[in-house]
Amino acid sequence: MKKIILDVMSGDNAPLAMLQGAIDAVREIPDLAVTLVGDETVIRNMAAEHNWDLTPFAILHAPDVVTMEDEPLSIVRSKPESSLVKGLRALADGQGDAFVSAGNTGALFTAGTLVVRKVRGIQRASIGAVLPTEPNVLLLDSGANVVVEPAYLEEFAVMGSAYVRRICRLESPRVGLLNNGTESCKGTPMHVEAFRILSACPEINFVGNVEASAIGDNVCDVLVTDGFTGNILLKTMEGVGKLMLGRVKRVFLTNTLTKLAALAVKKPFTAVKKDFSSEEHGGAPILGLAKPVIKAHGSSGPLAVKNALRQAMLFAQADVIGDIADAAARCRARRQAEKENNENAKIQTNDDERGSDA
Repeated sequence: MKKIILDVMSGDNAPLAMLQGAIDAVREIPDLAVTLVGDETVIRNMAAEHNWDLTPFAILHAPDVVTMEDEPLSIVRSKPESSLVKGLRALADGQGDAFVSAGNTGALFTAGTLVVRKVRGIQRASIGAVLPTEPNVLLLDSGANVVVEPAYLEEFAVMGSAYVRRICRLESPRVGLLNNGTESCKGTPMHVEAFRILSACPEINFVGNVEASAIGDNVCDVLVTDGFTGNILLKTMEGVGKLMLGRVKRVFLTNTLTKLAALAVKKPFTAVKKDFSSEEHGGAPILGLAKPVIKAHGSSGPLAVKNALRQAMLFAQADVIGDIADAAARCRARRQAEKENNENAKIQTNDDERGSDA
């Protein structure tokens, strides 16, 4: 039995969608327990209004709410009684196995880092997002780290590989670096250095640079980039998907003949639409934190909440964080050894130069 802590008060459709999603989840998912975090009076009144049975749930009272306007860096101190902060504290204290919230992304990421803490050896946590490709690709980072260093991208690659290996059961996930060309010399100096570091990292299966146009060609399972570029890529793909589906729908509604054709392809067309729906994927894992945290889409409805709870349960069941910790330790030891070797090489060079001068 895994206990997932759910922030009931955050998100565009809270608390109604959160409660409905939680109720659907405990009905459909075996061995799932959910703790509802939010204003207990609001939760119980809404349940009574819809004739929902709250018996399967624990309730953690949190009278305050983090809004989209709140400053992420200050909410841990300014809103300690908010559903987001109390939920994260409950996770850190061992009252649950994972935490789900559809609230302010920056606030969740920052509070998660401060309250739950990072895995030892990880410099930056990262938000993963599933791209609607076939097969799916895990994008890291999708919005948390606007500016990155090459070493951060190595961490993203290691964390993404651990997650995909455990959750998707891929033995050796392929890692790509998002770039404007496939050659090793492409991109900014940061990208060139990142390519060198990723190529030398034994913890991952690095397949090289990946252009945006090739993402749907099954060239990688994990794609790493900075959060600014990643967020733009993610939203562009979502927007283009909606645009294309809308255009195709208009074509099918052109005349009687095309409407009849639409009936023939309705089922596969619905499946394609489902692939592009964020509701189906549930949420994005925040990798690098010491315990599982899932960021659900701000506009999540009941289906998305249910799937986010399912995803959080899988995250909690798999030893993703243990794998990340082990890989981070090996990376840290390797970097330390490289640093010492470089320092020794410099000392030897200086000694040789002094000896030559003498």
